[in-house]
Amino acid sequence: MTRIQRAAERYPGGDPAAGVETRHALSFGPHYDPDNLRFGALLACNEERLAPGAGFDEHPHSHTEIVTWVVEGELTHHDTAGHTTVVRAGDLQRLSAADGVRHVERNDADVPLVFVQMWLAPLSPAGEPSYEVVRGLDGAYALPAAGAVLHVHRLGAGATTPVPEAGDVYVHVVRGTVRLGHEDLAPGDAARLTDARGLGLAATEEAEVLLWEMGAR
Repeated sequence: MTRIQRAAERYPGGDPAAGVETRHALSFGPHYDPDNLRFGALLACNEERLAPGAGFDEHPHSHTEIVTWVVEGELTHHDTAGHTTVVRAGDLQRLSAADGVRHVERNDADVPLVFVQMWLAPLSPAGEPSYEVVRGLDGAYALPAAGAVLHVHRLGAGATTPVPEAGDVYVHVVRGTVRLGHEDLAPGDAARLTDARGLGLAATEEAEVLLWEMGAR
């Protein structure tokens, strides 16, 4: 089964007057849809745009795996577990909130910041918070705490890549355009695949795609 969600169908959020623009793929905060609470382990997939100087003040998280992919600009991260980092375009950041952690996310640069933040449910909610940054990720990133793998695909025009045959697969187009089966996907579009077999992604122009593999067979 395949469900396509177009960029224009995302829930608007954030605080545009404060320089924060958010587009939610799943129910989030005041945007409640009982038929769109989660997909597999994925609890949220938020496109974030922060103006220079804008950000999220210190706030708490618990029992969540938070994975952030920076598209443009620089994200300044600080958390109460003692981590302070600048995460740049092409870097991946993971924060395992475990029993509880607070953090700050800001754009301290003088250019806009764009990132995709994804929340996943852990297999076990207990434990100590942990943190990691992978610089210049190109390929797969395993997230065993959530039973998931993130694949980062950078595809030249005409290039193809197979879709994993997993119980649940979530595809998010960061930039460019791709074809998935008979569907054309543009930036901000997403596809949710359940028990998919024999599918592939084909770039119709240079593209960058995030693909979550969950519930592997």
